[in-house]
Amino acid sequence: MSATAVPLLQNREVLEARLQEIPFEPGVYLMRDKTDNILYVGKSKKLRSRVRSYFRFSSDLTPRKQRMVMQVWEIEFIVTDTEAEALALEDNLIKRHQPPYNVLLKDDKKYPYLCITWSQDYPQLFITRNRRMQKEKSGKRDRYYGPYTDVSSLRYTLRLVKRIFPLRQRSKPLYKDRTCLNYDIGRCPGVCQGSIDPQNYHKTLEGVAMVFQGQADELLAQLETRMYGAAAEENFEAAARFRDQIQGLQQLGERQKVSLPNSTASRDAIALAANPHRACIQLFQVRAGKLVGRLGFIAENQGYDPATILQRVLEEHYQNCDPVEIPPEISTQYPLPDADFLEAWLSQKKGRKISLLAPQRQMKAELLEMVERNAQYELDRTQRLADRDAVALQRLADVLDLPAPPHRMEAYDISHIQGSDAVGSRVVFIDGLPANQHYRRYKIRNPDVHIGRSDDFASHAEVARRRFGKLADGEIPDLVLIDGGKGQLSAVMAVLEELGLEDLPVLGLAKREEAIFLPERSQPIVLDNDDPGRLLLQRLRDEAHRFAITFHRQQRKVRQQYSSLDDVPGLGAHRQKLLLAEFQTVSRIQIAKPEELARVAGIGPKLAQQIYDYFHPEAAASEIETT
Repeated sequence: MSATAVPLLQNREVLEARLQEIPFEPGVYLMRDKTDNILYVGKSKKLRSRVRSYFRFSSDLTPRKQRMVMQVWEIEFIVTDTEAEALALEDNLIKRHQPPYNVLLKDDKKYPYLCITWSQDYPQLFITRNRRMQKEKSGKRDRYYGPYTDVSSLRYTLRLVKRIFPLRQRSKPLYKDRTCLNYDIGRCPGVCQGSIDPQNYHKTLEGVAMVFQGQADELLAQLETRMYGAAAEENFEAAARFRDQIQGLQQLGERQKVSLPNSTASRDAIALAANPHRACIQLFQVRAGKLVGRLGFIAENQGYDPATILQRVLEEHYQNCDPVEIPPEISTQYPLPDADFLEAWLSQKKGRKISLLAPQRQMKAELLEMVERNAQYELDRTQRLADRDAVALQRLADVLDLPAPPHRMEAYDISHIQGSDAVGSRVVFIDGLPANQHYRRYKIRNPDVHIGRSDDFASHAEVARRRFGKLADGEIPDLVLIDGGKGQLSAVMAVLEELGLEDLPVLGLAKREEAIFLPERSQPIVLDNDDPGRLLLQRLRDEAHRFAITFHRQQRKVRQQYSSLDDVPGLGAHRQKLLLAEFQTVSRIQIAKPEELARVAGIGPKLAQQIYDYFHPEAAASEIETT
């Protein structure tokens, strides 16, 4: 907890003492509230001057920043050697703590990323909308490329890349002791059986990363050199493989690249469009005169200067880029407030001169106009969606007699097949949009729910007790939706009454007629098919159903893949593989004699007897009685 008794703004003596402790050096400052939560993280090349500017009434603070300053009870700082180090530290702290007043650098869950898990020996490639904490191993970190505005184009690129390069096609092996068809046709290098070592597999992935870094032309030149070299050595199989990769990359280029006239340069161009609520930013990546990528970002608009927004977005974007992804020139819609620092930092990271320009005429300005036009289209689209959700939320408030439109809505569903692998799900919508970071999954623990016996009422009651039994601050929903009718709703309400939460707004949504059941009403509410409130509840319920059934299928697949050999004491995965290679099936292992089992390499007489006793407990018991 903070040592002060009132906010710093109300105690000028303590505030001045705090400010005197802060040095005139580069670093990061953290503003904390009375509960010691971090409100804001910032960086500066002169910490004391920057922090002091917040507490001068003459300073040009936005209304949002003024509200933040009134809540500051404590100030911390971390000194760094350079402003570039401060930028990196600020970025890490914001991603770790997600302070409420750092609106620009929060991850945008709207657009998808491509992730390559470089920290693994055999990295995976997948598309995600949730950029999680980067893992690091042996100097290599997981990387997120994007965010991409066109998910269909991203999926097409990933599918084609997996056809061009020999990559792992499955997250888990199809077979335990042999490769699958993908290996036979050259789609996979045999990762599951270790047919390729991690170092060579990483080299393959480096070529894939070049595609998503806008370096396809350089990759093509490298492959052509390798193709001609292999042909000269009469290694025609390798030459044919390089030729196929070149043709695949050329096919990708024909689909995705748009030529820009009178230019062979490589540059990034960034522009935004804003309204009183939000700003949509677009960043176009031009490589060798061709548009190869279009990235999108969204920032809340709380009175920030557009140039400041662009500066912070560029800092965030290039902080997570490899040096090869930084082009020699960056065109910006407005002159940046701290362009000299950003230019120097990027030049140091790239290892060569990087130029920041705000062009006003000719082709570079025309490119920025195109970027701004695309940003405006995206802003219009997001505003239409926001207006739609606002109308739907207000409609729900009116229909359900809520004091205000629900900010946080939660939905719960149960999934099983005749009681088997029963699971529950929770999904959360914030202001009408999915908030994936708050999703949760539950395995039903009730012993009365099992194969052949289902009980949705008891399952819903269990999930409700586990969810609301330990309710944390900030997690109290404004509306709870239960997938089901009066019975499911009554089961949940009984639990909430036990917990003293009977005033929590809860409803049941039945699938057949989409009828809304409320605890205090005997008759359901039925809204029109095109009613915005009904459509929003359907989206929320359907998302809970999708999330539940996906988890149920995962649990069912795990159970189906379960082997009785897993329960044999002392029998690990390697020795299971040896036994299966010898006997082919588990049933043959079960009937094998101890001496037959002991003949398998790696299975000694003692373990062979343990395996036999496990599958023949009656024989083991009779032997004990005899002795």
